[in-house]
Amino acid sequence: MGTMTFLPRVLVNAAAIWLATVLLDGLEVVGGDDTASRVLVFLAVALVFGLVNAVVRPIVAFFSFPLYLVTLGLFTLVVNALMILLTGWLSGLTDYGLRVDGFWTALLAGLLVGVVSFLLSLVVPGARKRRD
Repeated sequence: MGTMTFLPRVLVNAAAIWLATVLLDGLEVVGGDDTASRVLVFLAVALVFGLVNAVVRPIVAFFSFPLYLVTLGLFTLVVNALMILLTGWLSGLTDYGLRVDGFWTALLAGLLVGVVSFLLSLVVPGARKRRD
């Protein structure tokens, strides 16, 4: 993945995470005293989320493949929630980052972030994954 797709995807994820924090109680991004530092915190959380999805998600998907088949793909929602929870845990190691109240919040957040990211990636140049 080149720089041309990396930066737009981080921006799209940051916007999707921001929207999820606005719409969901129990999901928040903490840190940053002013608008510029808040934006940086959202970008950092989006970066961690992107790295988690790039590194951990394929491993989880490989080992949970039978569950994807049995549930006709609905297990994707659980994996999305786990990626949100992992992002929250990793960023929780600092004073800044994503705070998630529990699994159900993470499930809704994963669904919302996934849908919003997909829709934004359709309109943001360079944000779509390339399947070469």
